[in-house]
Amino acid sequence: MTSCRTARVLLLVPAAALVAGLTLGGCTAAPSDDVTRAPVAEWKKDAGAPEAAAFMKIQIPPGATEVKGAVRVQPQEYVYLLSFVTSEQSAEAITKDLHPDSPFAVAGPSSSSLSGDGFTHLGLVPPQELERVRTTSVCPPCVGDSSRRHIQGIEIHIAEVSNDRARVYLAAY
Repeated sequence: MTSCRTARVLLLVPAAALVAGLTLGGCTAAPSDDVTRAPVAEWKKDAGAPEAAAFMKIQIPPGATEVKGAVRVQPQEYVYLLSFVTSEQSAEAITKDLHPDSPFAVAGPSSSSLSGDGFTHLGLVPPQELERVRTTSVCPPCVGDSSRRHIQGIEIHIAEVSNDRARVYLAAY
């Protein structure tokens, strides 16, 4: 008789635990506006072209115009944006110095870019929205660039502005 009673009690223990769990779970407070949400990207105050150029170890060419930069602080990394208008020859020299993974590809409008809407933040049309932009990328550690080993990747976009002038867009993280 005792073994039957013990068996019934043992069968009830998991059921009681389930009921208690459901009851307690139903008593939790509903989410409020004070709930901490996942961090979102923000722009680093007072950071501009000098900070982005220093991070990328790039010299902004003498005579470059419309020099703009920003640093976007994201939950897992910073994204450094730099853009300027320079001669086609200077744009090519900067690209060569970065040791791209592959030759430039001519791209049309695309939604894919490390920079996201960052260049819009700088008051520029993002390179992924332009027609016939030359695009390539760099993985400094992959190509053995020891001066930029702290950088995981750089996107390079070059858009023609006029005959011998080009807008260089750089995004690095």
